[in-house]
Amino acid sequence: MVLQNLTDELIYTVKDGIATLTLNRPDNLNAGTTTMYNALDRVADEVCGDDQVKVLVLTGAGRAFCAGSDAKERLQARIKGEKLEKTRKDMVQPVGFFGKALYRITKPTIAAVNGICVGGGLSFALLCDIRIASDKARFGAVWVNRGLVPDVGATYLLPRTIGMDRALELCYTGEIIDAKEAERIGLVTRVVPHDDLMNVVDQLASKIAKGPSVAIELMKRGIYRAVGGDYAASLDFESYAQNFCFQSEDFKESVAAFMEKRDPRFQGK
Repeated sequence: MVLQNLTDELIYTVKDGIATLTLNRPDNLNAGTTTMYNALDRVADEVCGDDQVKVLVLTGAGRAFCAGSDAKERLQARIKGEKLEKTRKDMVQPVGFFGKALYRITKPTIAAVNGICVGGGLSFALLCDIRIASDKARFGAVWVNRGLVPDVGATYLLPRTIGMDRALELCYTGEIIDAKEAERIGLVTRVVPHDDLMNVVDQLASKIAKGPSVAIELMKRGIYRAVGGDYAASLDFESYAQNFCFQSEDFKESVAAFMEKRDPRFQGK
């Protein structure tokens, strides 16, 4: 089954109890757009509401998982200093509002990380229960390179996954790490040869799909509740901090440098 009338930037299919959501902008390293983000709620509704779906697999088309948000599509107005026309909804929803769509899915979720996974893409992977990575995958909390703070819930998810010190090191430096290092620090569950990735993920997803789905959903709920904390509160803080950073000269300089293919010259203002 293919979900009809969904944006071309997302491909959603269901087979044998396994739903697969593919980020589909391969020529742009699957960088996220507003259209893509707005469609995630519909996907989440479909996953949660379809009793035939037992598990969701999230992956990317082509050679990337997700390279974060599309700088040109999402940030162009801010780069130019244009006044943004916002609705009431735009004013109150968190910067990373679309992360809630994945976070509220009650069924098991697996990220099949097939390539570059940075920025918001890293957050998408962290939003999944399990992360299986290709040995060609690369990871980075690269927001600092744009003079921004982590978003889509990364301030909540990253330290809970790899610990406070490692999370801060990745966020402070924006360093790109390979799949082997990601596995070592617990960022991913397992690393497999690139050509075996989807077979390994399919085997795991099939095993979960054949299990007692009611008990599995309840154990997910129980384990997440036991961890504690408040994802929504983290989104609210990130929105405050990110909107503050959007006004900084460092942010404008970083995006200008990105467009001009040069290193940014940050001034701390």
